[in-house]
Amino acid sequence: MPFTPFHMGPGILVKALLQGSFSLMVFGWAQIVMDLQPLVAILTGEGQLHGFTHTYVGSTLIAVVSAVTGKYLSQWALVIFTNGAQRGINIRWRVAFLSAFIGSYSHVVLDSIMHTDIEPLSPFSQSNELLGFISVGALHKFCIYSGLVGAVLYFAVSRLLARHNNAFNTDAPKRRAG
Repeated sequence: MPFTPFHMGPGILVKALLQGSFSLMVFGWAQIVMDLQPLVAILTGEGQLHGFTHTYVGSTLIAVVSAVTGKYLSQWALVIFTNGAQRGINIRWRVAFLSAFIGSYSHVVLDSIMHTDIEPLSPFSQSNELLGFISVGALHKFCIYSGLVGAVLYFAVSRLLARHNNAFNTDAPKRRAG
């Protein structure tokens, strides 16, 4: 995948399905951290393009680092980019770790389908059974369409929940003071 944006499509779909039990920001941070090794290899011309970070062992370590750092970075970013409106937001540790692990493992799966230099089971095996599972074009379409479907589902579910909460809050009888 040409860096992180395509990986966000499936993340948006997962966000739509899990809502508050998933942090799209921590997921996205895991995507960025995963692609630091390829970025360094491209910029320096040295090292493996998809090396240790694109194995399940490496992505496990990436997930732990991404969960710990992403929780705090995401909370900070929410305050900064909403001018303090999101102050007090606390991403639960369970949510941070789930989001980071889904992010790093899905990254390895998606990249394993299209990159010939990935050995996802290394150091235990150098095979890549997912290589060519579907065409690169189909993989890109999957990522784009999952993001579009996820966005529509997310906003539809959010709207339904808001209506439900408003209906629940207005059903209670109102008492007058006095």
